[in-house]
Amino acid sequence: MLRLRQICLVAHELAPAVEDLTEVLGLATCHHDPAVGKYGLENALLPVGTNFLEVVAPTEGGTAGGRYLDRRGGDGGYMVILQCDNVEERRARMGALDVRIANALNYGDFTGLQLHPRDTGGCMLETDTMDGDQAADGPWHPAGGNWKSAVRLERTAAMVGAELQSPDPGALAARWGEILHHPVTAGAAGGPEIVLDNATLRFVEIVDGRPEGLGGVYIRAADGAGILAAAEARGLAATGDCVMICGTRFRLV
Repeated sequence: MLRLRQICLVAHELAPAVEDLTEVLGLATCHHDPAVGKYGLENALLPVGTNFLEVVAPTEGGTAGGRYLDRRGGDGGYMVILQCDNVEERRARMGALDVRIANALNYGDFTGLQLHPRDTGGCMLETDTMDGDQAADGPWHPAGGNWKSAVRLERTAAMVGAELQSPDPGALAARWGEILHHPVTAGAAGGPEIVLDNATLRFVEIVDGRPEGLGGVYIRAADGAGILAAAEARGLAATGDCVMICGTRFRLV
């Protein structure tokens, strides 16, 4: 099992980014995780169907999140977080692939690996295992114990993919395929992609002049017209089937 469970964005300020996600995509906050405080961050988790959008923002200088904001020139995508059922097998493979584990997570019922972005390319990639219920809507430690009460489906039904931009999408896709032990295939538009159990990771050319990184998120819209209208009302860029929130392209499918 390998599924997309969480996308993390990074912002200079938490509240404005969360307000945009709430007002435009029709989401609600389910949890603020105090564990991120030790990294000099604050956060908010917002369920999108059975998955989650997280926003983190620095609360002090010298944080990894703050350096990432500087490196990529502002708010934007930060982490792709996947749920798996074999995190220890994946941990054992990382040494052979010369992939450093930047942070090993262990919260009892939840263990995970944050991989060093210099070794993965693209952005920080994380794979996690949650003990017990492995259902798509099962428990997820970072989102707290009552996340289902915050699910809102009127505007946004699901999060179904992520878009990694790179000057060499093929090489980045091959590296991620190797790390994830998952095949790389050609997508409908001909570009490389990795198809997970519930989502697709697409690898594309750089289209915005920013460095390599997590540039976009694919969402299944329940009310696309409402999303576009709300984005325009808040002064956010909205063209065709795409809105910009927190420096990230949210593509409506």
